[in-house]
Amino acid sequence: MSDDTQTTPPLQEARLWQDDNWTAQVIKNEDDDGWAVAMFKAGASEPALVGPWTMGRDKKNPKPLDGTAFITLVKTASEFVRRSEQQLHAQLNQSVIVNGLGSRITVLLRIVPDEDNPYAVLSAQDEGGNPLAEVKVDASLKLNRQTAQAWVDADFAKPGKWA
Repeated sequence: MSDDTQTTPPLQEARLWQDDNWTAQVIKNEDDDGWAVAMFKAGASEPALVGPWTMGRDKKNPKPLDGTAFITLVKTASEFVRRSEQQLHAQLNQSVIVNGLGSRITVLLRIVPDEDNPYAVLSAQDEGGNPLAEVKVDASLKLNRQTAQAWVDADFAKPGKWA
């Protein structure tokens, strides 16, 4: 009876170390005589992070990877990826609170970065988070307090009449 659930054990070599989520690969730094380490997230073809790597005692070859170094590299790469994702989310999702008739209104802009036809969705919510309006707009629309207030004052008309 064969066991199909066997997996290949992670590699733990001097220049290549991996677990289920990350691979660290020590590579020659093309910019100088030193070494670098590239951190790849599982399934990714491009490294999430590349940084300098320490030379070994012979001053020619890289210091070998080990468990402690790998753990540190994974933490650093994970934090870098997390911050990059947060930054992208902040760029693609903006919100401003303005005054409506008798209440505060949150105006949101969600940019959809489609390669062929990028667009954005402009929406408004009341203080309870209930939707008031939603309209597809150009991805280049700049959301700020003035444009948000103009949209609310125009009774959520499509841009062009107020922007």
